[in-house]
Amino acid sequence: MNTDTVDTTVGADNSLLLEMRGLCIEGFSDEEWHQIVKDVDITLHRGRMLGLIGESGAGKSTIGIAAMGYAKPGCRINGGRIVFDGVDLTAASEEEKRRLRGAKIAYVAQSAAAAFNPAHKLIDQFAEAVTEHGIGSRDDAYADAKDLYARIKMPDPDGIGFRYPHQVSGGQLQRAMTAMALSCRPDLLIFDEPTTALDVTTQIEVLVTMRDIVEQFNCAAIYITHDLAVVAQMADNIMVLRHGETVEEAETRRMLSAPQADYTKSLWAVRSFRKQHPAPPPEDTPLIKVDNVTAAYGPVTVLHEVDFAIHRGHTVAVVGESGSGKSTAARVITGLLPPQTGAIYYDGAKYPGNYRKRSKEQLRHVQMIYQMADTAVNPRQKIRDIVGRPLSFYLGMDGDEKERRLRELMDMIELDPNKFLDRLPAELSGGQKQRICIARALAAEPAFIICDEVTSALDQLVAEGILKLLDRLQRELNLAYMFITHDLATVNAIADEVIVMLQGRIVEQGAKHEIFSPPHHQYTELLLSSVPEMDPDWMDNVLAQRRAKGGMAAAGN
Repeated sequence: MNTDTVDTTVGADNSLLLEMRGLCIEGFSDEEWHQIVKDVDITLHRGRMLGLIGESGAGKSTIGIAAMGYAKPGCRINGGRIVFDGVDLTAASEEEKRRLRGAKIAYVAQSAAAAFNPAHKLIDQFAEAVTEHGIGSRDDAYADAKDLYARIKMPDPDGIGFRYPHQVSGGQLQRAMTAMALSCRPDLLIFDEPTTALDVTTQIEVLVTMRDIVEQFNCAAIYITHDLAVVAQMADNIMVLRHGETVEEAETRRMLSAPQADYTKSLWAVRSFRKQHPAPPPEDTPLIKVDNVTAAYGPVTVLHEVDFAIHRGHTVAVVGESGSGKSTAARVITGLLPPQTGAIYYDGAKYPGNYRKRSKEQLRHVQMIYQMADTAVNPRQKIRDIVGRPLSFYLGMDGDEKERRLRELMDMIELDPNKFLDRLPAELSGGQKQRICIARALAAEPAFIICDEVTSALDQLVAEGILKLLDRLQRELNLAYMFITHDLATVNAIADEVIVMLQGRIVEQGAKHEIFSPPHHQYTELLLSSVPEMDPDWMDNVLAQRRAKGGMAAAGN
């Protein structure tokens, strides 16, 4: 692919690239159309990045994809103009818009798992847009893919593209999608929560790459996020949205130092939740014991002699970079990945390594809540069927007894059963869908729940509500949690104990106050130093410090 003719001088051309005026978008629900984006104006020049922030349902993603002249199913653009590089997308034909999408405007979605075709290798999906738009040959695309994989710190950049999506970690898949969006060197990049699946050490590498690409290729970007600390590092300007309307917009430094609107100030103050009720002292017999477990995918060993315990009423947070073995340890506990050596014990009794050999009662005791609620629920089933299936399968409930328990579960997750039981998942917000996943796990009446990145895809206001809900349920039901996360703020909010993993091994574990207090293990220090702060200079300062110590620390995954 020939990019030699691209003028990569920063500021070479700061011309207007995208202009939205009076943008209005409607959504169809409850048998009628409702206004979901109301009279929004955006002006974006080359070499600049606009941050869109706001709570779930604010219209961030809807506005982002409207920049492509596109409206989500069930929505329509019903007012205003969208002009991209001189082309009015509200008046352009579908053929004209298809020529621009992927080539001149690229979209990086939040859920990489849902964005990739599972039947095709990563590098072939990278090459598709390049060949379809006539920009280069497949060989050109392959070479460029390997170069971009290296730049965003993918492991084995020459070989990883030849894997299928299910053969890489969630964080690696998110980075592969970012590289795919860059394949045609678009003029406008729309980043929709692109780092929610990434650990903090990987996130900083990817953020640097994204920022450098906007500068190097003099393109423009819209960065949609709920992470205020991240947007502080990336955006030149920040627009705050609520209920589809602009609350305020300003240059990043001014917005961070002196927000004007009360709503903006409330966003700045979130994530204040801290677990108020310390867990009781551990019992003699742990509820879950992972005893010296080694596990592998085929010939590749991914867990090395892992050993830890989780007690009733306790939350153990497992942290580490993408590919460190966090989710693999969860798969071993649930029986989805039988260990090569070692064993899993539940309340002192050894469990079969393969879930197929576990009894229904053994399966019931251990439940899991997944990261992406969108892909964890059947979109064609109503909420009553999603939550009700474990009631029938594990507990044999039906009829009035099942209906009564369904309503109790909906009350437990603070959703009105009269309003939500007969809805489809598409009719719920992200936070509401995650609450449904919690209810489904609770329906089996487990004693132990694995929470796999359950708040990473949620805005900060909604995430805080989910953490409070999980904390309340733990106290009421004496639940034990294994909380897999890369968000150290979440760890600080909800954990009793912390396990730090790297390359399939536990490098440090103990009570939260011990792990978060110096002296730290070298890798724990790297994790803690990689948590973004609400300071626009934070990332540059961290990079300068690491270069002074001999180069940016590699993510190692």
